[in-house]
This record gives sequence, C-alpha cells and structure tokens, in this order.
Amino acid sequence: MIIVMKPGATREQIETVSERLVEMGFKTHPIYGQEKTVIGAIGDKKALSSEALINLPGVEKIVPIMKPYKLVSRELKDTPTIVRLGGVPVGGRGLVVMAGPCAVESEEQLMAAARAVKAAGAQVLRGGAFKPRTSPYAFQGLEEEGLKMLARVREETGMPFVTEAVDTRDVPLVAEYADAIQIGARNMQNFRLLQEAGATGKPILLKRGLAATIEEWLMAAEYILDSGNPNVILCERGIRTFETATRFTLDLAAVAVVKENSHLPVIVDPSHSTGSWRLVLPMARAAVAAGADGLIIDRSSTVLRHMPGPRSSNIKAFRA
Repeated sequence: MIIVMKPGATREQIETVSERLVEMGFKTHPIYGQEKTVIGAIGDKKALSSEALINLPGVEKIVPIMKPYKLVSRELKDTPTIVRLGGVPVGGRGLVVMAGPCAVESEEQLMAAARAVKAAGAQVLRGGAFKPRTSPYAFQGLEEEGLKMLARVREETGMPFVTEAVDTRDVPLVAEYADAIQIGARNMQNFRLLQEAGATGKPILLKRGLAATIEEWLMAAEYILDSGNPNVILCERGIRTFETATRFTLDLAAVAVVKENSHLPVIVDPSHSTGSWRLVLPMARAAVAAGADGLIIDRSSTVLRHMPGPRSSNIKAFRA
C-alpha cells in the first residue's frame, strides 16, 4: 500500500508514520517528491490499523497497490527511475548504448572492442568475465583476471562497465570491480543471487528469463528493490517460442508493457535475441521506437563492422 503525505508534511511527521508502520511489521520505502512524499509499505495487510495511520499528523490518504509487484510498480512511483552507471544516466529522456564483447578473452581483444564501440558512440562497456555455458566443457570466462582487464580498460577509456555475476559466491568480487552487476537470463529467478547482488547497492542489470512472463520478470526485480537497492535496469533479450528463424523471439511489446506498469528503465539486447548481426540494426531501431531507454550490443566480432554506413555513426544513428 501507499501512504500519501499531505503537501508540506514535515520530515518528523514522515518519520513518525514510517516508525508506526515498522511497528506493525511493514517494510517502508519513503519516496520524496517536490510536492508530496509517499511511503510505500510492504507487508501483511491484516496487521494494518488504517484508523491509527490516517489520524497521524501529515497523512492525506492510504492507497492500496493492486499489482503483485509493489516497489517496481508505477502505482508506487509514477516518475521514471534514473539509474546511474558511473556518470552515465539510464532512464529519462536520453538513450544509452552499452556495447562490447560477450566474453572477455584477452586484454588486446577487450581494448580493441572498447575503443571501437566508444568511437561508434557507446557510453558503457559490457563484457563477461564469468560466462555461464550450456556445456560444462565450453569456455567459462577468465573470472577475476577478466575483471581486472575490464577495470584497466575502464581506466584508459573512461567507460564504466557492466559484467555478469553467476554465483552468490562471486558477487562480492564482481561488485569490487564492476560499475553494474548483470543478472543473466538463466539466473533471473535465482532469488538468492538477486538478493545478494541487490545488497551490494550496485546498479543491477536484470535480463528477462528465456521463458519468463513479464510479471515474473518484474517480480524478480522486486526481490532486488526489496533488498534496499532501487537501482535496477531491466533488459529484454528475447524469449523462447516455437519460432526457429531467430535465436529467440525479441518481445518488443514487453518494452511498452513494462513502461506502462513500472518506473524502472528498460533496455533491449538485439544481439543475443536475434543471433544474427544482420538483424541487430533494424531491431535496435525498433526497440528505440518502442520506448527503450537503451541498447546492449554484442561487439564480439562483426556486429558493428557490418552495420551499414560509417562505423563512427552506427550507434549515434540510433538516436536519430
């Protein structure tokens, strides 16, 4: 539920309401606005004494949240959340492009990719130091050495980076180096991992699971916000359907649905969803048209090189 405070409610009145809610067994999440403050209260409604709350000084009204996800809902917070990766804002009016190799294989490869995507207009570097693979015999990533390479490339290029954590045991290590922690599609409902990553306070890039509904995706984000971390970026990266022409089916309708129901920023991954560099550019443009706040693009080999037009304007063209 939401406790809406009257315009001009004092900080002391807001704290008094929050303390009363805690006494009733609720978690509280105050959101301070320019005109009004609202307090999100998460807990068992049976423990609520509405009369005791509505009569407290400064309280205007109590509004129930109808969605199963509470903290990520627009019912709680109507203004878009802006998440900052280093100095790069994700959300609001601008478009952010994250790009780089899917897996970090060497410092030379990573540096070449970082320079290329920066020249093409990307603001954030992506690269996997830990790589979950379908086969246990496939390359699993350089782990901490890969994180050190990403940190050195960040120092030289000035680009903040996002990288994946695949296990709760690795979260502190990834958080030590990364500007943002990615939770991959296969871990979207690894709730312990969501909580551990959220507890670091680092921005979290949460990819949609292969077979997850939009509600399940938003409920996964709820775990992170419930850990006290509001800095979540959602990433649509395709879902598994009966279609075989592409690697996955890129659900661009999900961007519009999430924008309508949540205040969190949403980005799109046109590379891993389609599995074809030929489809990256049209799907990236379509994602922007659908309202995406950003793109995350794989630059492991030929993606940017084969996009039509001068390489220096490829990513910048998405903003046109």
